[in-house]
Amino acid sequence: MIAKYPVCRDDAIYHAWPDMALQGDRMICVFSECPDHGDRSYTRIMVTHSEDRGRTWTTKRPVTPGLTKHGPDDPHWNCPRVTALDDGRLVVIVDKVSGAGEGNKPGGRQTNWMFFSDDGGLTWSDAVPTPIEGIVPDKVTVLRYGSQPGRWLVSAQTCRADEKGEEIWRSYAWFSDNEGLSWTGPCFIAGRSDLKLCEGSFLELPDGELVCFFRENSRMGRDAYKVFSRDGGVTWEGLVEMPIPACHRPVAGMLQSGEVLVTYRYEPGGRGRRENWAQNVFASLTDVESCKARSRAEASTRVLPLDYDRADRPDTGYTGWVQFPDGEIHVVTYIVDDAPKGQIRGYAFRESAFRISSSD
Repeated sequence: MIAKYPVCRDDAIYHAWPDMALQGDRMICVFSECPDHGDRSYTRIMVTHSEDRGRTWTTKRPVTPGLTKHGPDDPHWNCPRVTALDDGRLVVIVDKVSGAGEGNKPGGRQTNWMFFSDDGGLTWSDAVPTPIEGIVPDKVTVLRYGSQPGRWLVSAQTCRADEKGEEIWRSYAWFSDNEGLSWTGPCFIAGRSDLKLCEGSFLELPDGELVCFFRENSRMGRDAYKVFSRDGGVTWEGLVEMPIPACHRPVAGMLQSGEVLVTYRYEPGGRGRRENWAQNVFASLTDVESCKARSRAEASTRVLPLDYDRADRPDTGYTGWVQFPDGEIHVVTYIVDDAPKGQIRGYAFRESAFRISSSD
């Protein structure tokens, strides 16, 4: 039902926070390497690709130069995302963070940079600066159906104190109508004092409405949350729960069937010790009606466990995924499991893994 395969493992360094794009038959996987999840003294963004649906992968190659931190004010690379553009290029966006509190404290910086490839990820451009501020950006989403086809849309999050000294987790959008040459933003997406909303994932529905799904980071096992936009991401309204419990770092997209897939880390919360966090990676199948629903009671999902991290100090759950024209779905995540450090692992399955019809 679910086939697992290794993507990249190097027992000398930690691999984490992958994403994936599809160009023809080539799957491109980007990820971060560092000494440990909690040690960013050295960071570099890497890439590998497969042309045989995950059976073999190329030796990892750098997208970015390595960054070495000598102190907390020095920057590190964080979470890369990759998009296959219609013109044949690939674009990676990655946040570069410096300062205390993931750059949220006074003096910290949260910048975002783009890297382009026009040869399928073999070589990459120099870093292209953007005005996008925040951490853990969503991948560059290219709009197709609404009033702004071709618009590039990116989200990122901050948790900085306001003029009253209150720290509220806020997510913002930036958009470009000229393929990244200039950007407009920030456009406020969501933020509420009683919630820790972060790691937004955009989903464009066939009628052009946008949904942004969020992780809620209070370690209470809360559902994913979502908000809505009808103007290409400029303004957002509504904030409702989606019945995807304990959802961390959702990655949402449309399937060829018209259904919606959301992959994510299942994190029920509770006592925050390293030996019992980030153990599971799940996939949720839902539909457009549920994504558009303005209340939790009007939505439904099916949840498929993809993997469980057996390590003494488990760490897994950030994902990326693609679907081939014949319907096969491939997901990548990072996981410790049987390795001494984080490794990148892949999964292949079809939508039938979620349900068997009565006629089958």
